[in-house]
Amino acid sequence: MEMETLLGFTPWPRSGSSDPYCIVKVDDEVVARTATVWRSLSPFWGEEYTVHLPLDFHHLAFYVLDEDTVGHDDIIGKISLSREAITADPRGIDSWINLSRVDPDAEVQGEICLDVQMLEDTRGRCLRCHVLQARDLAPRDITGTSDPFARVFWGSQSLETSLSLSLRLPQTIKKTRFPHWDEVLELREMPGAPAPLRVELWDWDMVGKNDFLGMVEFPPQVLQQNAPSGWFRLLPFPRAEEDSGGTLGALRLKVRLSEDRILPSGYYQPLTELLMASVLEPAEEDAASPLAVLEELTLGDCRQDLATKLVKLFLGKGLAGPFLDYLTRREVMRTTDPNTLFRSNSLASKAMEQFMKLVGMPYLHEVLKPVITRVFEEKKYMELDPCKMDLGRTRRISFKGTPSEEHVRDASLGLLTGYLGPIVDAIVGSVGRCPPAMRLAFKQLHQCVEKRFPQAEHEDVKYLAISGFLFLRFFAPAILTPKLFDLRDQHADPQTSRSLLLLAKAVQSIGNLGQQLGQGKELWMAPLHPFLLQSISRVRHFLDQLVDVDGEEGKLSLGPAAPAPSPPGSDRPVSQMRSSIPVSHIRAVERVDEGAFQLPHVMQVVTQAGAGAPHTTYLQCKNVNELNQWLSALRKASAPNPDKLAACHPGAFRSSRWTCCLRAERSAAGCSRTHSAVTLGDWSDPLDPDAEIQMVYRQLLLGRDQLRIKFQEDPSIDSSPEADTEKGSRAMEGACPDALAQQRAAAARLLEVLADLDRAHEEFQQREQQKVALGPLGH
Repeated sequence: MEMETLLGFTPWPRSGSSDPYCIVKVDDEVVARTATVWRSLSPFWGEEYTVHLPLDFHHLAFYVLDEDTVGHDDIIGKISLSREAITADPRGIDSWINLSRVDPDAEVQGEICLDVQMLEDTRGRCLRCHVLQARDLAPRDITGTSDPFARVFWGSQSLETSLSLSLRLPQTIKKTRFPHWDEVLELREMPGAPAPLRVELWDWDMVGKNDFLGMVEFPPQVLQQNAPSGWFRLLPFPRAEEDSGGTLGALRLKVRLSEDRILPSGYYQPLTELLMASVLEPAEEDAASPLAVLEELTLGDCRQDLATKLVKLFLGKGLAGPFLDYLTRREVMRTTDPNTLFRSNSLASKAMEQFMKLVGMPYLHEVLKPVITRVFEEKKYMELDPCKMDLGRTRRISFKGTPSEEHVRDASLGLLTGYLGPIVDAIVGSVGRCPPAMRLAFKQLHQCVEKRFPQAEHEDVKYLAISGFLFLRFFAPAILTPKLFDLRDQHADPQTSRSLLLLAKAVQSIGNLGQQLGQGKELWMAPLHPFLLQSISRVRHFLDQLVDVDGEEGKLSLGPAAPAPSPPGSDRPVSQMRSSIPVSHIRAVERVDEGAFQLPHVMQVVTQAGAGAPHTTYLQCKNVNELNQWLSALRKASAPNPDKLAACHPGAFRSSRWTCCLRAERSAAGCSRTHSAVTLGDWSDPLDPDAEIQMVYRQLLLGRDQLRIKFQEDPSIDSSPEADTEKGSRAMEGACPDALAQQRAAAARLLEVLADLDRAHEEFQQREQQKVALGPLGH
């Protein structure tokens, strides 16, 4: 199950300023934190997350907070989306949603373990509720824990547990989010209509009122037919959703949830073979291969998702070059005006764009990061547009004479060229560092375009085809929004953002080879034109060198090297603390409560070698984003491991007991569920051909009917001879009989493969339904 989330603007109707950021939570697990946008009431994040989820997840929550350098961050508001709300529309959610106030009574989490029995004796019926334990409760005290007790309601009667078994033991830590009661509460049935059973959890406070921790409720029919026993998710009190009416602002969200069944690899082999074979056929004559069908039918957001899946699939097979060449040949063949070549968001354009991100991100960082870092650190004021100039800032630029637009423009021009010079130098000098796979793809593109437009007046088209991707879709967007390309941890402040925009415009003009200089509304860029024109000849030479390459494409190894986090409390250099953990030994990768070491952003890696004893390594990360990245990366890397733990301790064993559940045995079973299925999707994820081909199969299903109509007789449409003649004439229009026969055969084979996958999915679904019907004891 995958969910994609895109965060946008938050107009905030209040005066003053703020430093907002957003936290994304899946159930009780924090999965992402956006960067802070400084001094803004209308922040733009534009951050996109792909989250892999367990099948039993319940809700998604977004919290908007105001970062404070002193004290705790202030919560502005939240948005909570249930799984049902997200899946109500197959297209997902794409709208502005008002923030709601955060109600402490609604901020519940965790589960409670109960065993309920309905008994009868001479005095009537009795309900026996065995309250065993709870886990992962919400922290209500400043120490990050709670003092939980339970109240059981049945009809007009109620009983309470003690605070916790630990409170009755001498010399123990009494605060916990993992209480063990093991108490049996009995309530007698009173006259009247059957009543539901409600169990509430509360945090006991010595001063003030108790804090609500959550509740579960069972209707009378459930108590009669199948008395509850096991773990149950805690819920807030039922109440109407409070609408703040926009007084707290609104969050632009784009959320889509996709759920799919991934079959064993063998089932996808025929479709994979068809895809691989299609890129080796003449692209110009292809109309019925899987790629041709996908190219014709895929639209909108699905096109980018599909492009990413296809690029990864062909990269894993070592055929990304032929795949991109196939798409570009088809696009070039259909293009009559060279000025429109690759300017649309076609499958070819999106595939090349995703290919550059997958293959070239380390290259991009090597080329741009030094200058981007300078721009962020130096925070120079630069502006060429007279309408946006702040002459009051001239004092920081020149102390001579009266502040003037000329002073600002001249100083800004010097600063801009001072940054642009190293950027252009780094790019044109990076031929040897550009990944060979990218250079080969650009070489094929160069040859294809040159063959299609050989005329002298189109001499620049072969350069523009490459620079359009490399400069306009790769370098310029990364300069404009470095955070989205992992060049910076934070978004730029307004002044730095404006500087980056000017630099990105200049790089874009260079990528266009100066064709639009002096045109349009941005004539104020004219002072930069001499520098840009000087750079264009260097860029042409760079592109000639870039495509001067021989060799074969190899398999891709995704993922950048990342510095290892440090052990909690360690001040020694990382180089002195290095050790290795075999990925095959990992049994769990989880967060650690801040109270365990009195340190934030701590994670644990539980390992076990064979039948040996489990070993836990604790590591502290720099911030919550680094923590999420490490959790996700290690969970994905260890996903195939057997014997993964279903529970572990979120605390540490200190002073002869676990800080989380207060157990005195080091070998005590884990008290908190693990979250191995919750991971973040990333451009550096390992290749997963089965998941990628499954999405391709789903997209092909959308075009199956159209494929039948175009190339085969379809009785469900119209079986009359007249209809067949008309349909045949449309399909044969412009095609010779031999080519049409080949297309019909290809379409028939593709439809056959799709039908086989349909049957396989149906068989797996029937088996799952049989397992559910048989129950846990079924055979």
